[in-house]
Amino acid sequence: MIKSLPRFGSLLVAEFIAATGGDVISFGTADRLAGVSGLAPAPRDSGRITGNLYRPQRYSRRLLRIFYLSAQLGIQHCAASKTYYDRKRAEGKRHIQAVLALARRRLNVLWALLRDNRMYQPVIQPAV
Repeated sequence: MIKSLPRFGSLLVAEFIAATGGDVISFGTADRLAGVSGLAPAPRDSGRITGNLYRPQRYSRRLLRIFYLSAQLGIQHCAASKTYYDRKRAEGKRHIQAVLALARRRLNVLWALLRDNRMYQPVIQPAV
């Protein structure tokens, strides 16, 4: 199931299983997995001010590396990932921000594949 995700090869699968201990469902939600891997912003709120988000300092560097490499390879070899990356760049995000956004999206897709116990099937866009 994991290898069906484009450009998520054997090495990344092995690293992913090792980093998660083989039990991804123990995280509970995709948001929790994203928080552990450093792909979700952490709140920095005070008593009166809310909505301040920053990049967390404590996260699994192994998981972040896995999803970052997957996103980089997806940009080069997967049309859907390239389209998403280009859209984020057009929104004004820098390269690293766009890659991290793609990595978070790929994490959500991977979570859905594992949760539903199915293989990845790309959506075919109709010709315009």
